[in-house]
Parts: sequence; C-alpha cells; structure tokens
Amino acid sequence: MTWNTFPLVLEQAVSVTPTVRHFAFRRADREPFDYVAGQFVNLHWEREGKRTHRSYSVANPPAEDGLVEIAMAPVEGGFATGKLNALAPGDMVEASGPYGRFVLRDDPPCRYLLVATGTGVTPYRSMLPRIRELLTTGDYRVDLLLGVRSPEELLYGDEFRAMAEGYENFSFHACYSRTSVPEESPWEYSGYVQNRLADLDVSPEGDIAYLCGNPNMVDQAAEFLKTAGLGIKAIRREKYLSART
Repeated sequence: MTWNTFPLVLEQAVSVTPTVRHFAFRRADREPFDYVAGQFVNLHWEREGKRTHRSYSVANPPAEDGLVEIAMAPVEGGFATGKLNALAPGDMVEASGPYGRFVLRDDPPCRYLLVATGTGVTPYRSMLPRIRELLTTGDYRVDLLLGVRSPEELLYGDEFRAMAEGYENFSFHACYSRTSVPEESPWEYSGYVQNRLADLDVSPEGDIAYLCGNPNMVDQAAEFLKTAGLGIKAIRREKYLSART
C-alpha cells in the first residue's frame, strides 16, 4: 500500500502520568493539518527493510498551525515505544492521515456519553472546543467517563474537571479499577468505567454513546447500552489494540 506521508518534527515530549507520555509535533513542511476532532494519524517507520506504522488519536483540537499531539502508553519492548522514546526535540518522523470516523456528528440535541479507558480519552480532549459550542446552546449534555487504575493515571483529568466546573451540563466521572475512593468525592468512583453506566439512567430516546479504548471495556459497555435500549447507530466505537512487538 502506498501512503501519502508528510514530515512531523518533534517539539516536546513529556510524561503526563506514570504510564503515559504526551508528544507534541508540528508539520515540518509548514502546511496546515486538516482533520476533524476524534480522528487519528499513522506514524511510519522502516523495520527490517519493510514499512510499518502505528496509529494514534490526535489529542489536540484542530488548528491551522500544523500542531499534532498524541498520547502514548508505553509497551515494554514495543517497537513504536522505542522509536518514540528515542526522539529528541527537532527529530522528525513520517506521518499520514487523518483517518477515522470517530467524530461528533450533526446530531439533534441529546446527551453524549463519552466513555474511555486510558489513552482512549484523547479523542475527547480534541473535541472539547466543539463540546463547548454544543453546551452553550443549553440543548446538549455531556457525561465523560474515564477509567484508569488509580488517580495518578488520570490522563488530562484537570482539563475535564475544569469543563465540569465551567458548565453545569457537563459531568466528569473518574473511575478507578484498583483504588478505593472516599465516599464524599462527587466525581470519583471505584470500579470499572463500564459499570458506572448503570447509574446514569441511560435513555434510548435521548442518549448517544461513544466508546474508546480497551476492547473488553468497549464490548461490555456496548452490550449494556444495547440492553438499555440504545440502537446500534447510537453506539459509536473505537477499540485500541496495543502492538506487543
């Protein structure tokens, strides 16, 4: 397959949680990067004489300055993990895209249930400006549910909490699978993120769900939502599969 690639230059790489690194690239050719929030890019490398690639959701909102941010959960011994961690500011990597249909559509007023595990929350971060536009109309509501093992792994949690504090029709639910939560916490919960859906009074008439991240979570959440009456078109999914080598 022939890929139409373009060069990205690394500007910054930082650890944002104990298990995730955030990379900020910019197009080296100074061209804009046109995409819709929720889409992903492929990064390309040579490996043993063959071309290979890995896919990453774009973590920043669309802009005209060619900025492309991604989040990576390192895989021990992983090829792409090694390649990305070896990059220094100024180094370049080939990319292609954008790809994907995991985007907000022109839906009538509804409640969006945005559910994610780990780095599966990155598409929702890129959607924040569009979500703000919808929330200001007063006709939409958003519940964003993020599942991680512990509070230290809460990716972009401060940004989502700020949204919840600024908009009464936006709620953030942090779900910890391996940590107990004080009962008085109004936004933190113990247990798997998909189990939190049972407490949200899912409505077949007014809810649209987005599910992104661990395949087991996506499958279990989708099954619950179907049982609750949501139609297949109201359940939009994107599974993250880690390449182990």
